[in-house]
Amino acid sequence: MMPAQRLQGCRSLHLNEDNGRFVLLALLIVVYLLCGAAVFSAIERPSELRAHGRWNGTLLNFSETFNISLQELNSFLREYEAAIAAGIRADALRPRWDFTGAFYFVGTVVSTIGFGMTTPVTVSGKVFLIFYGLLGCAATILFFNLFLERIITLLAVVMKAVRERRIRNSGLLPPGIRHDFSAYSLPGWKPSVYHVMLILGLSALTISCCASAMYTPVEGWAYLDSLYFCFVSFSTIGFGDFVSSQSAAYEYQSLYRVANFLFMLMGVCCIYSLFNVISIVIKQVLNWMLEKMSCLFCQRCNKAGAFLGRRNAIRPGSKGRQARLGAAA
Repeated sequence: MMPAQRLQGCRSLHLNEDNGRFVLLALLIVVYLLCGAAVFSAIERPSELRAHGRWNGTLLNFSETFNISLQELNSFLREYEAAIAAGIRADALRPRWDFTGAFYFVGTVVSTIGFGMTTPVTVSGKVFLIFYGLLGCAATILFFNLFLERIITLLAVVMKAVRERRIRNSGLLPPGIRHDFSAYSLPGWKPSVYHVMLILGLSALTISCCASAMYTPVEGWAYLDSLYFCFVSFSTIGFGDFVSSQSAAYEYQSLYRVANFLFMLMGVCCIYSLFNVISIVIKQVLNWMLEKMSCLFCQRCNKAGAFLGRRNAIRPGSKGRQARLGAAA
């Protein structure tokens, strides 16, 4: 194959930087999903099989003890599952669709948490949810973005002030500008993305620990379960296996519900902002990987280009070398 054809074929494999980043990220996400599925399957599958075995044994024992057929028993259990979906539990729970319950529900909708404990069952409620969630989720995402902008602005002001104070106290400034340092200090300076990520991570961890200290005694959860609930809720995953503020009555109920709302609001804002900052770091890593891959895949192009250059172009310094060679001759 001619060198020009090799060079053209290699160039045809090149992607636009944005497209290359998109393809690489998609591949990495697929690998990430496969690894996650393998890990969770290895961890959770044995427990699932044991739970199925225990449940089948319980059903068989109950059927034999009370002389009820398994078919009738399964029919009863299906009715109970439908009752659970409607919000009915064996233990007394708070009303789902009074004003406070409905307010809790719309909060989980617009924040995209969606615990699944409360869902509309009427056709009109489902239709209204579609349009209500469309506008509410968009507005909440805008709120989170504006929150992140203000957090970055606040951190920039604080960190810039600390930096200016450190430089001023170091004695490195000329005496003439020591009293008016703000006019000479890094216009447009912004904090490092890693500093912002660290501060947001520590803030989210602090809020989660404080919220877990509240949920553990009030809800009766283990502290680790409370931390798990905080991450699942603040990240808007919202599995629904743990849901706060669902009992019919609490001690200091009004205070607890206000604190629960504030922790949810602050936690979701911090975690959402942290996810945005982490995505910037991931983008930087993708750019680095693309650069390394480009250097690796373009070695043949560079060699072919060098070969063509010797035939068709004058490289820098070649005239000087030819002149020196002619003089020596």
